Amino acid sequence: MLLFLLVVFIIAVQYHRMEKMRQGFFGFKTRHTGKDILAAVFAGILGGLAGSFLVVFIGLTLSVEGLGYLWPVAILLMLINIRFLCFAYAGGVLALSNLLLGFPEINVPQIMALVAVLHMVESFLILTGGHLGAVPAYIKGPGGKIVGGFTLQKFWPIPIMILVVITGGMIEGGIEMPDWWPLINPGVTDGTAGLTYMLLPLVAGLGYGDIAMARSPAEKSRLSSFYLGGYSLILLVLAVFAGQSRAVALVAALFSPLGHEAVIYIGKRIELKQKPLYVPPAQGTRVLDVFPGGPAWRAGLRSGDVITAVNGMALTGREALRRWQELHIPLVIDIDYFSLSAGVSRRGTINTSGPQKQWGIVPVPEGDEKYCVEILTTGPLGRWLQRIFKGKFMS
Repeated sequence: MLLFLLVVFIIAVQYHRMEKMRQGFFGFKTRHTGKDILAAVFAGILGGLAGSFLVVFIGLTLSVEGLGYLWPVAILLMLINIRFLCFAYAGGVLALSNLLLGFPEINVPQIMALVAVLHMVESFLILTGGHLGAVPAYIKGPGGKIVGGFTLQKFWPIPIMILVVITGGMIEGGIEMPDWWPLINPGVTDGTAGLTYMLLPLVAGLGYGDIAMARSPAEKSRLSSFYLGGYSLILLVLAVFAGQSRAVALVAALFSPLGHEAVIYIGKRIELKQKPLYVPPAQGTRVLDVFPGGPAWRAGLRSGDVITAVNGMALTGREALRRWQELHIPLVIDIDYFSLSAGVSRRGTINTSGPQKQWGIVPVPEGDEKYCVEILTTGPLGRWLQRIFKGKFMS
C-alpha cells in the first residue's frame, strides 16, 4: 500500500505539472487535477485486474528475490529521465546485469515476460484514454519551424497480482500449469511437485508520452497503442524462448529497453516527417485547442477548425483574433468558421456574458513566436550529469 501511494504521489506531481502547462496557454485553470488523478488510479486498477488475469492465464510466475530489485532500479533510472520509470528499462538493466555479471540472481525469462504483460496492459490503456487531457504546445519542427501540436502524457499506477513460486512446499489440490510454463521457468518440469504458489501484489507505474502534430491526439494514441502492442507481443515471445537459450535471453534483455525506445522514436519520427496539421490557413485563424464547455466550445468550435470572420468582418490572423478576444463588448459575438471534421462552413455565437469571459481557445502559431514548449523529461540526476559532461567538454 505504501508503494502504491508513492506511485500515486509521483503521478500526481506529473498531472499538476501538465495542468500548469495547459494554464500557460489558456490563461486560466482548465482541469481539476484531482479528478484526473482519480481517473488514472481507477483506470490503473482496471488495467491491473486485466493484467492479473493475463498473468495467471499464461502461467507466469516470479521469484520473490527477483521482485525486490525492480523498483529501486526503476526509481534510480527515473532520476535520470522520467520516462525511465517504466519497468522496460529497469527489467532490461537487471537482465543484462544477470547475464553479463551474474548479479543479481533473477530469472531473466520471468522478468521479461512480466515487462511484456505490463506493456500489453499499457497498450490497452493508451488505446482507451491516451488522448484524454492532451496539452496544446508550440513545438519546434523540422528546420526549426514552430508548429502547433499536442503533448500526450498519461501515467497510471498498476496494482497487479502475480504468481510467486516458493520452493520446498506442496500445492493442495494439484494446480495445473500451462504446457509451455516450463519454458519461462527453466529447470522445472513438473508444475506442481515440490512448489508452492502464492498470489502476491506487485505495484507498477506505467507512463505514456508522445506528441501529435500531423494527426489528432485520438489518432496518434491509437497508432501508439498499435506499436506498443506489437512490442509487447515480440517481447513475450522472446521471454518464452529465453529459458532455452542464453543468446535469446540476451536478445530479450536488449530488446526490452531498446525496443521501447524504438517505439518512442518511431512515434515521434512519423509526426516530424509528415505534414503538420495545426498550421496557419491561407485565410483566417486555425484553432489548435478549445476548452471543453467554454464559450468557443458551445459555439461549435473544435480543434483544427478555421475562424474566417468575426461579426461579419474577415479575420486576418492571430493578432486580430486576440483583439476580438480582449474586447468584452459586445458580449455576444457571431463567428464564421470552417469545420475540419464536417468539411463545411458554419456560423456560431460566442457568448461571454457568463462567468467565463475568455473565449477558451488556443490559436496555432504563425511563425513569429519567440518561445515554444520544450519537452523535457530529464530528471535531477540526468540534469546533473548533463552539467558535468558539458563542463568537461567545454573545458
